[in-house]
Amino acid sequence: MTVTNQKTPRADPFQADREAVQGASADTMKAIVYTHYGSPDVLQLKEVQKPVPQDDEVLVKVLAASAAAGDWCLLRAQPFLMRFVYGFLKPKHTILGASLAGRVEAVGRSVTQFKVGDEVFGDLSLCGFGAFAEYVSAPEKALALKPANISFEQAATVPVSAVTALQGLRNKGHVQPGQKVLIYGASGGVGTFAVQIAKAFGAEVTGVCSTRNVDMVRSLGADQVIDYTQEDFTQNGQRYDLILVRTDIIRFQITSVHYVPRERMS
Repeated sequence: MTVTNQKTPRADPFQADREAVQGASADTMKAIVYTHYGSPDVLQLKEVQKPVPQDDEVLVKVLAASAAAGDWCLLRAQPFLMRFVYGFLKPKHTILGASLAGRVEAVGRSVTQFKVGDEVFGDLSLCGFGAFAEYVSAPEKALALKPANISFEQAATVPVSAVTALQGLRNKGHVQPGQKVLIYGASGGVGTFAVQIAKAFGAEVTGVCSTRNVDMVRSLGADQVIDYTQEDFTQNGQRYDLILVRTDIIRFQITSVHYVPRERMS
């Protein structure tokens, strides 16, 4: 007698989503949608209406998008005060994603900076988000031409993470050559850019990260790397001209910071 070992096929958790988006028409698109706050489990792949650009908007076919801490906060509506801006009981904007890169599919009649076929990237955080979809319509002021020497994937990481790092170091921190700069969270989205930008400004950079990311942060150009699981940088006696760190990390993880006031620097 022959015995056949038959295994029950594993259920596909995304089957319903795939079936829902089959046969999309020219007027629809696929998007990652959430209609209430919660964990990533609330995200759904759906077929939704394809946006039509207004007079001052550009319709972009999204070729790359990056996820940042802001997307996580919006998904969970944390901190709670975010609900007063982005929807108290449910999200006002149902498609996440602020940072994207793609190709222009259509332009509104008032648009002057872009034409069909242009490769662009941009930040949608001030105009309704929506990068986690096949298409998005955005004001032309939210976009810029993508440099030809970087990929769509590389460009999509720049508008939020890299710009945040640049603003913190240059606009707010006024970083100068030779200064000692500490980047707390040097292996994160903002931190990886901050290490490289601070080095480009001629600073001496110390990066703080976990054990598994020490080599990576060092490869980005950090002069020193501190493993926060092994050492508390606030207790090592070192002083820094500038510290770049997320505010939530300051609140919950850092108890004291030593720095050299700018007026005391020679």
